[in-house]
Amino acid sequence: MTTVVHDTANSDTHLLVVDDDDRIRELLKKFLGNSGFRVSTAANAVEARGLMRGLSFDLLVLDVMMPGESGFELTKSLREIDSVPIILLTAKGDAEDRINGLSLGADDYLPKPFEPRELVLRIQSILKRQSTRPRSNKLRFGDWQFDLERNVLTQNKERAHLTTGEAALLTTLARRVGLPVSREALANQIKAKSERAVDVQITRLRRKLEEDPSRPNFLITVRNKGYSLQAEPIDG
Repeated sequence: MTTVVHDTANSDTHLLVVDDDDRIRELLKKFLGNSGFRVSTAANAVEARGLMRGLSFDLLVLDVMMPGESGFELTKSLREIDSVPIILLTAKGDAEDRINGLSLGADDYLPKPFEPRELVLRIQSILKRQSTRPRSNKLRFGDWQFDLERNVLTQNKERAHLTTGEAALLTTLARRVGLPVSREALANQIKAKSERAVDVQITRLRRKLEEDPSRPNFLITVRNKGYSLQAEPIDG
């Protein structure tokens, strides 16, 4: 792969590359890194989910043909909990696969083999479109504030304690603020043993956040769809 000049304009952009091929994964990490991006990698969907529980990414590059959970399946499940842009990579370039990937929520599709510079241009194009949309990693609801990057919850500038489960649940809901997230998706994302365990976590979190947990204003139950966090972004 041809190296490129480091672009400092991309330096705050964090990408996640998910591919089971060690060689491709490392080459993309090097090339995208030389293009100025911060890059993390995962060999499969399980590793990707683990990274996403603790880190926030600006864009995902997913291989479709992975053992276990495929890129298509990962895209579909992520779209239930996250709006992060996704580019799919695959050795199959036919129209049916392309349409399938886009219908599941992918933002773009690039068949292998591809020119790495084209991938960079596609990433930059998607991020440019994203930059025109309001975005914040901090949310406000009532006198609470939540920082998605740091997983920090504060009330009137005083930090509040969150258990690991509570932080994972709040982060997942915050990434889809205002939209319902299914109990099944929440259970998968926070590693809960059952959907009932999600209900228990929600109840505990409501006791912490809501003035009247029986009549919540922030952690809302959406009938037949799951739960939603009602909050507003904080600029800056």
